[in-house]
Amino acid sequence: MHRLGMHFGSPVRADCQCGGERMRRVQKPGDIDVVPSGVGGSWEDDADCRILRLSLRPELVDQVAQDLGMAAGTAQLVPRLQLRDTRIEAIGWAVKADLEAAVPSDPLFIDLLANALAVRLIETASGRSAQPQCRTVPQLPARQLRSLTEFIESHLDQKLLLADLAAVAGVSATRLKTLFRNSAGMPVHQYVIRRRVEHARALLATTAMPASEVAAAAGFAHQSHMASTMRRILGQTPSEIARQARS
Repeated sequence: MHRLGMHFGSPVRADCQCGGERMRRVQKPGDIDVVPSGVGGSWEDDADCRILRLSLRPELVDQVAQDLGMAAGTAQLVPRLQLRDTRIEAIGWAVKADLEAAVPSDPLFIDLLANALAVRLIETASGRSAQPQCRTVPQLPARQLRSLTEFIESHLDQKLLLADLAAVAGVSATRLKTLFRNSAGMPVHQYVIRRRVEHARALLATTAMPASEVAAAAGFAHQSHMASTMRRILGQTPSEIARQARS
C-alpha cells in the first residue's frame, strides 16, 4: 500500500529516514510524509506524537493516472518528508473528522476522498497539475446524466459506490467527479445525500411508516443518522415533518 502520515498533535522533534533520505526536524500539525509502496523507513520522536495514517492501493493510483490520460506506469510516487500541501491536508482533516463522527459518512464520500487524494499525489509526484486544461466547462450529456440520476433514485436504499456510478454514467470515476459537479451544480455525494433527505421527507409526510423504516428505505445508517442529516439540511427533525403532515 502507498502510505501517508499527517501529524496533528503537539509539535515534537523527529529523526526520520525514508527512501535513502534522512531528516531531523520539528514535526508540526499538517506535516505530511508520503511513503510509496515497497519503500521502508524509520521514525523516532522525542515525545508522544499523534499521526493520522492513510493507505491507498497502488491499483487505485494507477487507475486514476489512466483516467487522467497518463501512460501506464508513469505515475510513480516518490518518498516525501515533511510535505506541506493544503489540498492533501484538507483531505486528511476530512478523513479524521469522519473517523471521529458518531455516524460515518456514506461510502461514496470516502471513495471521492480517496480519488481526490490519488489525484493530488500524482500531481505532487509529477510536479505539475494532472488535470487537463479546458477552455469550456465539461458536462455530462443529458442522456447520461438522466440515466445516472435515475439509477441513484432507484438505489437510494443501498450503498452507492463511486465506481458503480461511474459505470452507469459511462465515464471514469475521476472524470465523473468533475462532470457531475458541472452538470448538477454540486458534488455527487452531496446530491445523493439531498435525494435521501427528500425521499425520507416524502415518506414521513405521506405514509405511516415508523421513522426507523423510513431511515432504512432512504439509505441512512439508522434513525439518528437520518434525524441529524435532516436537521442539518432542512432545519427540521423527522418528527416535526410527520407532525406537520398530520396537522
